[in-house]
Amino acid sequence: MITYHKTIENKLVKIETLTEDTWVNVINPTQDEIEIIQSWGVQKEFITDPLDINERSRTERDMDFTFILSRIPFDQGEKEDIPYITIPFGIILLKDYIITICSRENTLINRILTKKSKNYSTVKRNRFILQTMLANASLFLDYLREINSKVEIAEDELQRSVHNRELMELLKFQKSLVYFSTALKTNELIFERLSRQKFFVVFPDDADLLEDVIIENLQAIEMTNIASNLLVQMMDAFASIIQNNQNIIFKIMTALTIILSLPTIISSFFGMNVGLPLQNSPYSFVSIALFSLGVMLLLAMFFKRIDWL
Repeated sequence: MITYHKTIENKLVKIETLTEDTWVNVINPTQDEIEIIQSWGVQKEFITDPLDINERSRTERDMDFTFILSRIPFDQGEKEDIPYITIPFGIILLKDYIITICSRENTLINRILTKKSKNYSTVKRNRFILQTMLANASLFLDYLREINSKVEIAEDELQRSVHNRELMELLKFQKSLVYFSTALKTNELIFERLSRQKFFVVFPDDADLLEDVIIENLQAIEMTNIASNLLVQMMDAFASIIQNNQNIIFKIMTALTIILSLPTIISSFFGMNVGLPLQNSPYSFVSIALFSLGVMLLLAMFFKRIDWL
């Protein structure tokens, strides 16, 4: 799908045809759409690379174009094995317009088109790229906050759990943090390379914005590392808690088994073919039952005292 957008009266407006100073948004293009983009002078690899989920981040520059391939966060949903992953996001800067390419509909593009659209200008193409990168770094931070919130909920459930199900939920988020950490570090290399090339120093505001992007990305990296370390320690701690909870249950079940086995042991003596006390008494059953109950209560009190019950 290809859509065209242009800044008109300080707002991003969707237009029908390609004109000068246009942002071309490409989402999972068909073969015909790829050929259309190629007709604008774009190499095929710059169109197809952002569609490859495993493509690495990089940047390439020439006299006629600039190609930036970074990774953006993507929410797959809580039911997936890995709720949050990262996917490639390509930016192609040509002489007259900007092209962004991604394999899936994503939150980053939706933010540009809605909440933040008034701040974007397709005329200032370098600034448009920097604002997109800054929005991407902010999106990482927002998703990290969501992960931390969901981890806290899972933590509360784990405190009462004796199963591994809740622990597996934490493992999902641990995998997501690994994806985030890798993507943020590769994005950092891109920003540093662009900074060394002095690509965004034509206007002072652009240089300041690039610095903001780098700072925001570093903050996301630091936040990811902290969350990952805490999650690893939490998983280890709760693995021990789950095992301890199971041991407590086994201990209680063992104590109850011993207590409930006492009446059987005592009554079995009176089933022997030998003379025993109370065997001829009309109150023998009641006496044996009361005696068994008394022994059970004494043993229960003993187990309670040693914290087995």
